[in-house]
Amino acid sequence: MQTKIEKIGSASAIAVKIIEAFEEEDLDFLSFREKLSLANISHSEKKKEWAAARKALYQALQHLHIPYPGFFKDEHGKPQSMNGQGFASISHTKGYAAAIYHRELPVGIDIEYVREKIIRLGEKFLSSHELSYLSPDPVLYTMAWSAKETIFKCHSKRDIIFKENIILEPFTPEATQLKGKISGTKYEDHHYLLKVIRHDSIILTYTIW
Repeated sequence: MQTKIEKIGSASAIAVKIIEAFEEEDLDFLSFREKLSLANISHSEKKKEWAAARKALYQALQHLHIPYPGFFKDEHGKPQSMNGQGFASISHTKGYAAAIYHRELPVGIDIEYVREKIIRLGEKFLSSHELSYLSPDPVLYTMAWSAKETIFKCHSKRDIIFKENIILEPFTPEATQLKGKISGTKYEDHHYLLKVIRHDSIILTYTIW
């Protein structure tokens, strides 16, 4: 997967960026607060991941012709703009960072590699109903995990258990969209529609409307 920037509509865009070394001038768009946060990251790989995620978010905003306002993480770990406008979500995995922005609605995004070991973890994040219709396929399980991560990020509340509270409708490995909902909490009426992009061994999911 190469660098990808896509306008979802007039109000939203995503960007996927390869994580690579960066020069200080590449990050001139960052706010002073963000530059301090970056300077406080000692691990070189974590530093590159952080920078790539902010660069992806910057590129998504550029695609919408919106000035980069700077972002900070709230008490739930979700990026919040410093001017209080719009909604953002970021994700990264080995080699890639992804970001999504929407002018008006909460968003979520997640990027994952398909790995065999996720089969062993299925019972920890899949409901009994989901286990009944999903065959033990790493692609299906990764799609489910990524979708639940995206919904969790969009929902942005900590009182959610993947196995019990995020429920997905049946889907196949070829699915390009997934539907899910929050169940068993006071947010029970929250429903989500997700876009799924599969490229080789990478799964990308993000909220659409």
